[in-house]
Amino acid sequence: MAYSIGIIGTGYVGLVTGTCLAETGNSVLCIDVDPEKVERLRAGEVPIYEPGLGHLLERNIREQRIRFSTDVVEAVRDCMILMLCLPTPPDEDGSADLSYVLAASSRIATLLNELDVNDRRIIINKSTVPVGTTAAIDRTMRDIAPDRQFDVVSNPEFLSEGFAVEDFMKPDRVIVGTTSPYAAEILRDLYEPFVREGNPVLIFDEKSAEVAKYAANAFLATKISFMNDLSEYCEAVGANIELVRIGMGPDPRIGKMFLFAGVGYGGSCFPKDVKAIAHAARLAGTPLEIVEATQDVNHRQVHRFVDRIIARFDGHVAGRVFAVWGLAFKPDTDDVREAPSFVVIDRLLQLGATVQAYDPEAMLTSRRVLGDRITYATSANEAARNADALVVVTEWGEFRKPNWRILKERLLRPLVFDGRNIYELDDMLAEGIEYHSVGRPSVGAISLD
Repeated sequence: MAYSIGIIGTGYVGLVTGTCLAETGNSVLCIDVDPEKVERLRAGEVPIYEPGLGHLLERNIREQRIRFSTDVVEAVRDCMILMLCLPTPPDEDGSADLSYVLAASSRIATLLNELDVNDRRIIINKSTVPVGTTAAIDRTMRDIAPDRQFDVVSNPEFLSEGFAVEDFMKPDRVIVGTTSPYAAEILRDLYEPFVREGNPVLIFDEKSAEVAKYAANAFLATKISFMNDLSEYCEAVGANIELVRIGMGPDPRIGKMFLFAGVGYGGSCFPKDVKAIAHAARLAGTPLEIVEATQDVNHRQVHRFVDRIIARFDGHVAGRVFAVWGLAFKPDTDDVREAPSFVVIDRLLQLGATVQAYDPEAMLTSRRVLGDRITYATSANEAARNADALVVVTEWGEFRKPNWRILKERLLRPLVFDGRNIYELDDMLAEGIEYHSVGRPSVGAISLD
């Protein structure tokens, strides 16, 4: 059956979730506190870059299956299912800030009383939260509205930016954390259209569902940091981390994904979630030493990459111009949260260098953070004009097959630092380019004179 669903918060998770649920025939009302954002969404304007999302949103607005409002009253009054898709930013100690989630829960409970809602509601938390948060939401709401009927459910999202629509429409699994048979049955039915190929809807207790989300992200981050840690060893002994990856990936116990060495992970999930589970484990008296090391390696990796750039110029980068390709933390998104590119840029600027940067989608979001501290080029080739070196930080598809003849004409010298290993060593040597990557031998030494 189709359900009436209220999405509280239209950030990345909320907007993708609401749009995809509308696509399967549900009636979705998305709530956000930002009136300007709501007006843009009503006009079909997607405020984030996510492949495929704009088309889906436009269709569901046209079919009147999704609406946008600032009025949470309407959502609580009319929607059987209320999904919390709110930010949980890290506090200074790394713990997750639950103020948005708990404030929204309190507001919903208050409105259940004020509106005299007697129908049963399902409150679904999709925000990434530490273990025990579902229970805390339940306590908060029952203290305010002890006579109302509702179930509080943990339903973590597993969306990857750049693939979020595909991940939601064809999930490899759906995790539902609830001890309520009623809520479990509703959620099974809600997600049935998305798992027709046989992937499971897993019903867990609430705490296990909460831990599963953090554990998944921490494990993926650990795979990345393992390869990045190993890349330093490969550089020291003259091995090639790419060949090592190719040798490891076919083993089904390891898998091919998340084995690419580079300048480290970023984004809105991995850094925040790794910090949060590490903090929670320390509070529980069971520190996760591997997770702690994952953070340390990730922090060190990007600085190690910049150190190699600085060392190549004998420590003298003041007055040098660097072309930076890629600002988003990964391709196919405009998200620059915790982007390694910003660490690279900040260090170069601190040492007196000038940066000319280009990204296919993240120029506006980068300008909001960096302001006028750097030059924003109109193209990849333009970023390279009169630059002392090219630094590749994000592996956008359009960077993979550049015209090296044109680039060498634009650059002051054929010097490339590749933080994502997107070029072949033999090709760089044949092009006469001095090339430094991650976990691989450097090739094609040139003079800096």
